[in-house]
Amino acid sequence: MALIKNKSTISERLDQVKANIASACERAGRDPKEIKMILVTKNAPIESVKEVVDLGYTDFGENRVQHLKQVAEEIDLYRRQKSGQSAGKEINWHMVGHLQRNKVKKILKMLKLIHSVDTLRLAEEINTTAEKFKIKANCLLQVNCSGEPQKYGTPVGAATHLAEQMGTMPNICLKGLMTMAPLTKDKDVVRSCFIRARELFEEIYDQRKAGDEFLQLSMGMSQDYEIAVEEGATLLRIGSAIFAGS
Repeated sequence: MALIKNKSTISERLDQVKANIASACERAGRDPKEIKMILVTKNAPIESVKEVVDLGYTDFGENRVQHLKQVAEEIDLYRRQKSGQSAGKEINWHMVGHLQRNKVKKILKMLKLIHSVDTLRLAEEINTTAEKFKIKANCLLQVNCSGEPQKYGTPVGAATHLAEQMGTMPNICLKGLMTMAPLTKDKDVVRSCFIRARELFEEIYDQRKAGDEFLQLSMGMSQDYEIAVEEGATLLRIGSAIFAGS
């Protein structure tokens, strides 16, 4: 009991989320090792992010370019100021929010993965900028599987063609798909959105139109990640379930 009592609130939340993921994997007959959590720092105090870094987590996501740069710089400084405890751990930054074309140059070199490529023009901008930087940009194609007009993402009917186009770009590595479910308590609506994304992912994968590294399905956030796990997600974007109240 003493060990549990002395845990930080964030550590307890992380353990609870991991336990929930494991339970969802058991229900779906999946291995928890197939799934990675991207911890979204959007509203998290910097001290909470540092705490999670100290716990050994290395994948973090942001919705806004400026905030991502700010948090990344603070975490980099924090790690360099520490003794050898954090040495050797690479922090992977993910862009999970809408990315404007005029912001690509500012952020591309520091990103492990862009989850939110939703137009041909954005893909072309990323490809051109990556060529100038002499790098290959890892990207996911964001698809609007809910059909909500206020959401970003390419329409389902256009996704296969856009994936094929991105697959031909020499400085983009298309890693998979991303989607967002509606904000609703109706689990059937959420599940149907994730099922559609998985079916689309499998269709593109089976047709081999997007390259050999098309393996990731990013879906599920704090309110619906267990359903996402049950329906095949490999990347979960978790924020408030870890950082709320910290």
